[in-house]
Amino acid sequence: QVQLVESGGGLVQAGGSLRLSCAASGRAFSAYTMGWFRQAPGKEREFVAGITPSAGTFYAGSVKGRFTISRDNAKNTVYLQMNSLKPEDTSDYYCAAGPAIGVRPDTYNYWGQGTQVTVSS
Repeated sequence: QVQLVESGGGLVQAGGSLRLSCAASGRAFSAYTMGWFRQAPGKEREFVAGITPSAGTFYAGSVKGRFTISRDNAKNTVYLQMNSLKPEDTSDYYCAAGPAIGVRPDTYNYWGQGTQVTVSS
C-alpha cells in the first residue's frame, strides 16, 4: 500500500513556474513507476509525465521541454517542475504510483488527492 500527498499547486501568471511535490509513504517507493496526470473540469484525466524506478523519464507532447519530472528515493518524493506555464495548463494535478511504464490512468494503482494549478493570462 502506498499513500501519496501532493503539494505545491497555486495561482501563477502565464510564463511563470511552479514545482509540485508528491510525498509517498508506505512500502517500496523506489520500485514504483511514478506519474503525474492532470484533469480539468469536464475533461478526461490525461498523462503529463512519468519516471521509472531507474529514473527514465517520459512526457506528454504538450509539456515536453517545459516540464521536468524527477524523484528523490531517499525522501520518497517525486517532483514536477513546471516552467513557461500556459493558461491551458490550468488543471488539477495528480500523482500516481504503479508497477510499470504507462500513459493510461489504469496503469497506476495508487493516487493522491490532487493539487490545483491555475495559470492566469
